[in-house]
Amino acid sequence: MATPVWHPQEEGVKEICGLLQEFRQPSVDQSRIWQQLQRCSQFPDFNNYLTFILCRAEGHSVEVRQAAGLLLKNNLKANYQAIAPAYQHYIKAELLPCLGSSDRHIRATVGTVISVVVQQVHVQGWPEIFQAIAQCLDSNDYNHMEGALDALSKICEDMPVELDSDVPGLSDRPINVFLPRLLQVLRDRIHSLLWELQFFSSQHATLRKLSLGTVNQFIVSLPTALFINMDNYLQGLFSLADDPAPEVRKLVCAALVELLEVQPNFLQPHMRNVIEYMLQANQDGDEEVALESCEFWSAFCEARCTPELLREFLPRLITVLLTNMAYADDDEALVDADDDENGPDRDQDLKPRFHQSRVHGADGGNEEDEEDDDIINSWNLRKCSAAGLDILSTVFGDELLPVLMPLVQANLSQPTDAAWKAREAAVLALGAVAEGCINGLLPHLTQIVAFLVPLLEDKRPLVRSITCWTLSRYSKWIVQAVGHPDGHAQFDKVLTGLLRRILDSNKRVQEAACSAFATLEEEAAEELAPRLELILQHLMFAFGKYQRRNLRILYDAIGTLADAVGSELNEVKYLEILMPPLINKWQQLPDSDKDLFPLLECFTSIAQALGSGFSLYAEPVFVRCINLIRTQEVAKADPGRAGVAYDKEFIVCSLDLLSGLAEGLGSSIESLVSRSDLRDLLLQCCADDAADVRQSALALLGDLAKACAVHLQPHLPDFLNLAAKQLGSEVKDNVSVANNACWAIGEVAVKVRQEISPVVMNVITCLVPILTSTEGLNKSLLENSAITLGRLGWVCPDLVAPHMDHFMLAWCHALRSIRDDVEKEDAFRGLCAMVRLNPGGAVSAFVPMCEAIGSWHEIRSADLRSEIAQVLHGYKQLLSGPTWDQCMAALDPPMREKLVKKYQI
Repeated sequence: MATPVWHPQEEGVKEICGLLQEFRQPSVDQSRIWQQLQRCSQFPDFNNYLTFILCRAEGHSVEVRQAAGLLLKNNLKANYQAIAPAYQHYIKAELLPCLGSSDRHIRATVGTVISVVVQQVHVQGWPEIFQAIAQCLDSNDYNHMEGALDALSKICEDMPVELDSDVPGLSDRPINVFLPRLLQVLRDRIHSLLWELQFFSSQHATLRKLSLGTVNQFIVSLPTALFINMDNYLQGLFSLADDPAPEVRKLVCAALVELLEVQPNFLQPHMRNVIEYMLQANQDGDEEVALESCEFWSAFCEARCTPELLREFLPRLITVLLTNMAYADDDEALVDADDDENGPDRDQDLKPRFHQSRVHGADGGNEEDEEDDDIINSWNLRKCSAAGLDILSTVFGDELLPVLMPLVQANLSQPTDAAWKAREAAVLALGAVAEGCINGLLPHLTQIVAFLVPLLEDKRPLVRSITCWTLSRYSKWIVQAVGHPDGHAQFDKVLTGLLRRILDSNKRVQEAACSAFATLEEEAAEELAPRLELILQHLMFAFGKYQRRNLRILYDAIGTLADAVGSELNEVKYLEILMPPLINKWQQLPDSDKDLFPLLECFTSIAQALGSGFSLYAEPVFVRCINLIRTQEVAKADPGRAGVAYDKEFIVCSLDLLSGLAEGLGSSIESLVSRSDLRDLLLQCCADDAADVRQSALALLGDLAKACAVHLQPHLPDFLNLAAKQLGSEVKDNVSVANNACWAIGEVAVKVRQEISPVVMNVITCLVPILTSTEGLNKSLLENSAITLGRLGWVCPDLVAPHMDHFMLAWCHALRSIRDDVEKEDAFRGLCAMVRLNPGGAVSAFVPMCEAIGSWHEIRSADLRSEIAQVLHGYKQLLSGPTWDQCMAALDPPMREKLVKKYQI
């Protein structure tokens, strides 16, 4: 029996249209209207009504029909599979004719809904859509062509790979159905097929834009249909290079940039012309075109194209980039340039912040921060030009300077206030090339600094702020020059200049100065110690005047200072300046205030730096961290009972501060731990669903093991099993969690010794695949795995030694790259202990073992040196004669001489 055709009830159409119309009124209670629409959505044919209104309700306004379409789109995205098949069929059948609607807004909305349906059913679930699109493209009717291209571009954006796949029920791949409509078939005199972009030559800019944008979606996947016609596609691009429509020129530039990134070989024969075009486009009157073309220079360098291709263009290119680095008149930064410190921070000024969970172990603290930027808010031509100059300097180095420096000097020599943008761009350029051109700039560092320091006092805030950033880019070399004549004076000028700007009345300058000073602190380290009182006075004065946004950056500068100077900070005169304002702020902020996050991070650095000197402040800090974790654990299960919304970052920051306390106070933290429920809370956190909570919890587990392992009982087996679980098959997905788990197990092992034996084989089973992995796992994880395996071998050699032949080769390779420290000593104690029990287990890896031993610069432990010597002499006796000589010959001569000299073998 045939399914009856669905027809809407007029009252239903009227009611829904009325609600949609009312919903658009700014003064109406939209939540009430939305609830009524949700009630309507309970009817199984509600989406049919929305489809009818979108496609057929011509007596209603376009805005209402569009609203119906957008609501339909959301419903289909969320619940398409739950819709009855007959209703699905109705929706699809109604949408197809509307591809050619006379109203472009309706066409666009229909195209969006169609793309959502295709996402839900995939190509095989609606093959008719591509036949309909092809018919529209062949129709020569503008509305049909534009509607089809719009829908097609959206489908291609969502699922380009699927469109280049075989589909049951279709005689050809979808891309082969529609690409010939985009690429017009021509025949030459011998009837060979030549393809050209049909719509590229259209008189309608919209058709040119949609067709080009659609084909561009396939540059990365490069289907065969595009690959075999690449020359003609490029000719189509070149024919549109000077298109009157800026949106088309922008797509041409985007295509050339993407081709350069993923398929540079296709551009190689045309590169000179492409570079010439991009240079012209970089000066386009439309900033979006200029911005898109400017991406080309970074892409050129990152694609490792032959520098010679670009060399002849450098003088013109550098001039264009420097010109474009000046602030445009409509740059949003100019609006906020005079942001006075007395003006309140707006909510949009408070950018989201992301705490990085603590990473422990070998090289765990050396993760690179993201590259600093010149106080960026949004990407634009100025910033893209600076980034382009930066990466060009890494490729061409000092070659840029003969062209760049005269332009920079000319801009800097314009003292008038009207020329401030040119001065600012010159300072930005000096910062951009700081690293790439440093060899050529270093002899002139004194003059550069002498140029820059006075600009810290410039009338224009944006000049002051960019000068802070540029000075920070030279921090490393400014600090290195301290040992040279006048180096101290130069360093002091930069330091005091930045400190003055930290107290600037302009919030943007305050931000730049704080960030720049934090960079200088990282480089200067012990050079800051004699100047600590002056630095702290400035930072804490700023603490009293900064608003929330810049206070977050100031916390970072204070924390970086603590990291840089360490125990030098542990003097009464310094603590009297530093701690009272911080403690006062700590007491003011409620437990639900996210401004606690940067303060917790700051305290973490201070606690580590002060060590036992932090004991005066430790108890209230410790207790509050425990309370924060406990509250959040309750909030996770029942926010109403906790009185706050769950936010895992409170837990992560609190765990990290407790780690800092454990590291700083050492065994002195024992009395605090014994009087708290930290052990139980920590066990919960080690089992948390969130990876960053587990990461920080495992770091604290290791720090507590070092400080007071006894207080991990009676849950020690549970802690160890949870840590071992992090080393399983999903290690690649959560490398930092695995890294901390591995490190923590090793720290527990050296403290509890034989008590760890129940989990040893489970852990070894996980560590060996990590060490032997060919997938390029994180270096820190490999090194921590090697150390922990050695520590387990040291405390439980009878369990680990019988399995040496399974891991010796990979283990010794990992041991070679570990820096000299106590953890490496532990690992080699494990090596010696295992070899004593099972010397045959290391014979096949004897040469790598010798290389691992030779990786030591100095073994401070006399006992360990003696043990290693015994191991080597034992193998000399075991292998004897020709076998020993062969092993020695397999070593590099310098390594062989080093071992012979140090261990008399």
